[in-house]
This record gives sequence, structure tokens and C-alpha cells, in this order.
Amino acid sequence: MRHNNAGKRLGRTTSHRIAMYRNMVTSFLNHERITTTDAKAKGLRSIAEKMITLGKKGDLNAMRQAASFIRDKKVVTKLFTTIAPRYAERAGGYTRIIKLGIRPGDNAPLSVIELVEETIQAPKAKKKIAAKKPATKVAAKAASATAESAPVATANDAAPAEEAEVQGVKDPAEDCEAKAD
Repeated sequence: MRHNNAGKRLGRTTSHRIAMYRNMVTSFLNHERITTTDAKAKGLRSIAEKMITLGKKGDLNAMRQAASFIRDKKVVTKLFTTIAPRYAERAGGYTRIIKLGIRPGDNAPLSVIELVEETIQAPKAKKKIAAKKPATKVAAKAASATAESAPVATANDAAPAEEAEVQGVKDPAEDCEAKAD
């Protein structure tokens, strides 16, 4: 019975399986995406997430533990400088497994294991509706002529004076008149 024996053996000896996972984790963290069989991807997921968690700790001991499993020093540096800070706010679940189908040669189920990208989609901006254009050139000239000849006082022109009085600041023109008297 296999009580308390976690993980798949994958038909390999212990040393072969550990060496395979070390190579796979190194390649996975280097390329951030690899294609492999379903069983290997599921086994790789737990090890890769433990390595990213070590990277999030960021201390010297965690770096040494990661370096004892990962075969390439450049990948260890990449893990601690670029990959781990990307997941600083995420509490686990750094990888995603996507099923691809079967391999033609031996009918093995294939999967892609990749790092989850933090993509935040910005809400789409609403399109502004443009003002309607006059139908003819004559109407456009007439509209522009009336706009130029008769300036119209808008509510925005009166608003600053009212706001100034509300805040307790007097209008500068009133101050000049008061000083002149």
C-alpha cells in the first residue's frame, strides 16, 4: 500500500526522477513555458511553485536552497530578480497547465505548463459622440457668424465669482473700488 507516499513514480528510479525534475524546473523557469506530458507537468507544478515561493522569501538561505535544486545559476538569479517579484502579491497558484491532446507517436497526453501572467484589463473607454455638423456650407457659415457676433455669457463665467464669495475671498474689482472711495 502507498499510504503517505505523495507524487508519481513515472516508471523511473528515484535518482532518475529527481534528475529529470531538476532539469525540467531549470528549463521551465528559464523559458517560463514548456510542453511535456500531463503526469510530468503535474509533478513539475508542485516543485516549480515551491521554487517561486523560495524566490519570494528572497533571503540568502532561500537562494541557497533554490540553487541546490536548480542547475543553472543564471536561472536562480532570474528567479529571484524577475519571476518572484512578479508574484509578490499572489499567494500560490503561479502555474497553469493547459491540455494539448495526445502525442502521435505513443498516444501520451501532452500539456503545456506555463507561468500565470498577471494581466489587468483596463475598462474600455466610452466613445465620445461628436457634435453634429451642419448639413451645408451656408448653414455652417451662418452658425459661425452668429457665434462670433454675439458672445453669450455662460453659467461658467458667473460661477468663479460666486465660488470666491462663498469661500470668503472678495472679488479684486470690489477691493479696488473700496480703496478708491
